[in-house]
Amino acid sequence: MQDPIGGLVSLLWSTPMIVFCLGVGLLFTILTKFVQVRLFGDMVKQIFSGKSSKAGVSSFQALSISLSGRVGTGNIAGTATAIAMGGPGAVFWMWTIAFIGAASAFVESALAQVYKSKQDGEYRGGPAYYIEKGIGWKWYGVVFASAALLAMSLLMPGLQANAIGTGLNNAFGINKQVIAITLVIIIGLIIFGGVKRIASVAQLVVPFMAVAYMLVAFGIIIMNITELPAVFGLIFRSAFGFDSAFGGIIGAAIAWGVKRGIFSNEAGQGTGPHAAAAAEVSHPAKQGLVQAFSIYIDTILVCSATAFMILFTGSYNVVDPANEGQFLVNNLGAGVEAGAEYTQAAVETVLPGFGAGFVGIALLFFAFTTIMAYYYIAETNVAYLVRGRSNKIPMFILKVVLLAATYFGVVRTTQVAWNLGDIGLGLMVWLNLIALLLLAKPALAVLRDYDEQRKQGVDPVFNPDKLGIKNAEFWTEEYKKDDEKAS
Repeated sequence: MQDPIGGLVSLLWSTPMIVFCLGVGLLFTILTKFVQVRLFGDMVKQIFSGKSSKAGVSSFQALSISLSGRVGTGNIAGTATAIAMGGPGAVFWMWTIAFIGAASAFVESALAQVYKSKQDGEYRGGPAYYIEKGIGWKWYGVVFASAALLAMSLLMPGLQANAIGTGLNNAFGINKQVIAITLVIIIGLIIFGGVKRIASVAQLVVPFMAVAYMLVAFGIIIMNITELPAVFGLIFRSAFGFDSAFGGIIGAAIAWGVKRGIFSNEAGQGTGPHAAAAAEVSHPAKQGLVQAFSIYIDTILVCSATAFMILFTGSYNVVDPANEGQFLVNNLGAGVEAGAEYTQAAVETVLPGFGAGFVGIALLFFAFTTIMAYYYIAETNVAYLVRGRSNKIPMFILKVVLLAATYFGVVRTTQVAWNLGDIGLGLMVWLNLIALLLLAKPALAVLRDYDEQRKQGVDPVFNPDKLGIKNAEFWTEEYKKDDEKAS
């Protein structure tokens, strides 16, 4: 099973995919006039400006849901894997895809707001919705929804669950079968409670664990602050092939940095738009800005914290791609598997007896909330596929499939879990980035409208008819209601 899976991963994440991801992010950065920089202050402001309603969640809750999907295994195990396979230079390329990817995140999340719908009393939206309404290709919307459903319910939850099992087993010696059963029971209780319960849990757990993780990382960085210039130098030299040890793997540095960067921050993958569509805002650009900011939180803060802990303490190996089983750098020994164990070893170096347990618990919370976010995304795509029909049975089947994937993810090998996750990620990225390019015009019109209203000193309100944007029925009706109230 491993070889066909590995072959599909190589196909999906070949050089064209890497170039495509970087190219689309750079294009949107230029077309939006560096929205991720010039409206940075507004990003922070919009996080706390919206309020929840019966149909939607607040901007902060939508941010928490998307961050619960973004901040997960990719931040702890994924960053370590990038370093193991691409060297320290992979960290620079993770930063690069995060910076330019923030523009892609703005575009996809603003589009999710523009073309969202109100179904069964809740806001629903995402790539399948904006593909059908914006491009007019229902068949393509069905293809994306099917791919997202496959990825979010079957292929990717197992990776997060595997990280939880590995982290807790390494730290506390807990039997993986016990971990798997306990995880399934707890997640089942939450996902059967619906999106509101997911949002409630996410807005409490994600900020708390992220702050705790950052504090530990900051402490380790301060204790090794004299090494900061050397570590930055190593990252930049390795990124461009100037370091003697890593000069021959610049291609691997770029490929693994981009792949693991996207896996972590999900910019352009099409996952963030599902949470963005659920937010209660007066203008789509507002939630686009909030979701763009989440990319910075995920990669620039949390992934960097992991990378610095690993590099400061030298707790990593780097695989030699030219010689199977050999290493360019072998600081930990061949028996340490690339991933969370690097991070655990790094914290243990500075805080003996504390590191493995702390990272194991951090993985538990991060990956746990990511699985909840995956369920919400899968649920949204089921809602899209069965519109107009009863969704009780499909939703129940979805829950069972996700819980089964979670269970088997804990007990399967780490390599298989990562490969399945990369397949799910690759399918969604290819399909979503093509859609974003086709929908660049309405996305840019939304941003221009937002900029113009801000210059006028008013709180931006969205009217799609004014911009010539069709099939945005939700906003057309909302604008009419506001207009009637004003008159």
